[in-house]
Order: sequence, then structure tokens, then C-alpha cells
Amino acid sequence: MSGNDRPELRAFRELETLVRHLGEELAVFRRRALSAEAQINDGQRTGHSKSAPRGAHGDRLAELETENETLKTRLDRAEGRVRQVMDRVRFLRQQLQADVPTAGARR
Repeated sequence: MSGNDRPELRAFRELETLVRHLGEELAVFRRRALSAEAQINDGQRTGHSKSAPRGAHGDRLAELETENETLKTRLDRAEGRVRQVMDRVRFLRQQLQADVPTAGARR
């Protein structure tokens, strides 16, 4: 990044990076939630869980359901943050595009 970059360009690049990282985090949460859900569904279909002894099946199921709910909550929050950041990026992009013609006319 050049030292001559306008502050709004630096802010825009920073927001783009933030959005990319939030998107990656969102994808990780989504995969974990789907994985936990698949494990629960598999355990319900087969009537047992591979990772827990038969007697602890109910405990393991409750643990997975709790983890799944936690991940869904985190996923919802992350989606909200991504939407907010995307709105900000859109706004900045519009401001930047609106600024470009006037900046060229001043020269």
C-alpha cells in the first residue's frame, strides 16, 4: 500500500479485508454447525453414537445439541456482522464513486 493512498481508500481496503475474514469465520461456523447436526442425525438414525459409550448416548446427544445451538447463535451473529460490514462497504464504494468525478474536475 502506498503512502499516497487517500484515507478513504485505505479504509475501504481495511473493510474489504474485514469482510473477507468475517466471511471465512462464517463459513467455519456453518461447517461446524452442519457437522454437529449431521452427528446428531446419524446418532438418532443408528440409535447409538460412535464417540460415546452406549450408556452415555443421551449425554452425548444433549452435548451435541447444545453445541449445535451455540454454533447456530454464533453463526446468526456473524451473519449480522457480515451484513453490517457489507452495507458499510457498499456505502463507502458509493461515496468513493461519487467522489471520483468531482476530484478529477478539481485538478
